[in-house]
Amino acid sequence: MRPRIYIDGHNLALDQGTGVATYARNLSFRLGGLGAEVGVLYGTRASPSRNELIREIAFFDNRVGEASPMLRWMRSARRTLFSPLGEYATSVPITGRVVANTFENRLPHFDHLWNVENGFTVAYNHFRHYKSRLTVRMPRPPQIMHWTYPLAMRVPGARNIYTLHDLVPLRLPFTTLDHKRRYFRLNRLIAKKADHIITVSEASKRDIVNLLGVDPERVTNTYQSVEIPKKFAEKPIYEAQDEIKGSFGLDWKGYFMFFGAIEPKKNVGRMIEAFLSSGSDLPLIIVGKQAWKSEEELKLLFDDHIRYQVQEGSILRVKRKIILLDYAPFRLLISLIRGAKACLFPSLYEGFGLPALEAMKLGTPVMTSNTSSLPEVVGEAAITVDPYDVRAMVEAIRALDQNADLRGWLEHAGPHRADLFSADKYERRLADVYSRLGVTVEPGAGHTAAPALAEAAE
Repeated sequence: MRPRIYIDGHNLALDQGTGVATYARNLSFRLGGLGAEVGVLYGTRASPSRNELIREIAFFDNRVGEASPMLRWMRSARRTLFSPLGEYATSVPITGRVVANTFENRLPHFDHLWNVENGFTVAYNHFRHYKSRLTVRMPRPPQIMHWTYPLAMRVPGARNIYTLHDLVPLRLPFTTLDHKRRYFRLNRLIAKKADHIITVSEASKRDIVNLLGVDPERVTNTYQSVEIPKKFAEKPIYEAQDEIKGSFGLDWKGYFMFFGAIEPKKNVGRMIEAFLSSGSDLPLIIVGKQAWKSEEELKLLFDDHIRYQVQEGSILRVKRKIILLDYAPFRLLISLIRGAKACLFPSLYEGFGLPALEAMKLGTPVMTSNTSSLPEVVGEAAITVDPYDVRAMVEAIRALDQNADLRGWLEHAGPHRADLFSADKYERRLADVYSRLGVTVEPGAGHTAAPALAEAAE
């Protein structure tokens, strides 16, 4: 009988893509690779229904039978009042009756799905009022419930383990919107009650031990896996060239690139300042949705000096040195990364720094930060700089722009470094943690296809 290991779907909503979503999705596939019976617990707005077809439809469009705002508020208040009694998860049948091809690259690997209506919101409200975890009951609980995010939830009858990716709201409080006192209380509660804590770097483990007072023996760093389907990563260069030229008018290796959320932690403002100061003739492509305080990070985008004129035959055109794209489908995103002269990731703080490794795996030179987890992740296979030192970034960008030998070395070293975070190595690290909790899984026992690259630009 296969061991039952479930994860939450907190960051796996079908209309979003984040770094934690990539983690959760990759984890689901590695659990499948370990031969586990995988369940995913969602918390969508979909109301329970006796009709299986309606439950399947509601998973892909949870507006089915949506109540009025007043009725939703009343139901939320009632559920918060009675949340100490716990919630029951409802199975979500995925039979194929709903045509879901659009979502196939965003779905996790699963054997079955579960949902608690607005479950994550109920858990949040429950913690606010009762300072404890919400109990979620299932007809046949898993042996391990692996929460991929610090959620105030537990499944009785299971070993509840939690992934704490980082403690950025405590280390760099000015870069997030979290309610800091509540965030600290929640993470301290999880640290005390969890059967085990998983994290994704030694830097994050040190923070968890030092800031939350956790016994180091109760925290395991498993890192992450870097997985990109071969059909995209190894697409013939001429096809990728056609895609970026036709879609964006960009030349192969004729631009620098950043991809990810535009928020204070990502340090986009200093990156733009450094890029403009570098004097490079190439454009900088920024692919990412604008998040909190993005207008501060992007304020240089609207200055006239970042436009320049080029002569094309008899026509004088105005071009922009910096191009902002809100979104790129993963197929085009991979081609954009492969076609970049270099990728820039001067983040102030990262629990793991997956985008840097994704670019390195694709053979694109990387400039990143020498802080938090990034040095231990990228090793010597990327240029690392002080993310607060604009001048250091300027020199690094110039080196990447002008030194072909340096770029060639990084193009070779990057994929080798990324191999340290392969799927099979990640499976072995996970298997070791689960075995210490009394659940035996076997690396390579299952066969699952790798998920697509996270749509980090969403």
